Amino acid sequence: MATTSEHVDLRTDLIRLVTSRLLDPLEILLPQADLAGLRSSVEADAEMWAAQLLGPDDTLARQVAIRLMSVLYPGDTPFDPPESWWATPLGRVAARRAGHPSRDHVSLGVAGAMLGITRQGVHDLVNRNKLLRHPDGGVTVDSIRARLGLRREQ
Repeated sequence: MATTSEHVDLRTDLIRLVTSRLLDPLEILLPQADLAGLRSSVEADAEMWAAQLLGPDDTLARQVAIRLMSVLYPGDTPFDPPESWWATPLGRVAARRAGHPSRDHVSLGVAGAMLGITRQGVHDLVNRNKLLRHPDGGVTVDSIRARLGLRREQ
């Protein structure tokens, strides 16, 4: 169950991201456009997105996370966020609900960032079979998501 502060932090982060990545550029390109209605819509929709991302429906949460990442981080290559991104409110919920957006396994450093622990902590979890090593190296994203889900239930 999500806390109120987690919901508020996620909502605030989503408003900031949509505003800076979508609305502010529109305002620069279309200075005469009235974006006040869009800004109000973003605030209302961010409330809904946060509720969906933190809610009980895993499928819906995954779909919303993927949709937000694909719109907020467009590009010709798959989204491969820096380790610091995983500490953001959207990064934390994306790790838990959708995993890594473009990989089925990640390095120990990225796994640590996704879990919010050190690389050494990840290494210890792998050695204790709490995280699964991938045959190509690193850790499976599915085992990271499973670990995050366990943490959530406690």
